[in-house]
Amino acid sequence: MDLNSIMATQLSELQQTVQMSVLQNAMNMQTTAAVQLLDQMPEQPQATHPYKGSVIDVQV
Repeated sequence: MDLNSIMATQLSELQQTVQMSVLQNAMNMQTTAAVQLLDQMPEQPQATHPYKGSVIDVQV
């Protein structure tokens, strides 16, 4: 095996490693941004059920 093919293989592996690292960092940043957006959302009031707890069915 000549030196050029060894270096080409190593370069290819390095490029793949860098791409995976960049992808991982991008995913982490997107996850962090999504969590921050969820934290910043205003608190939603709890919706009450239209009749649960207030109507009693007494049919026999």
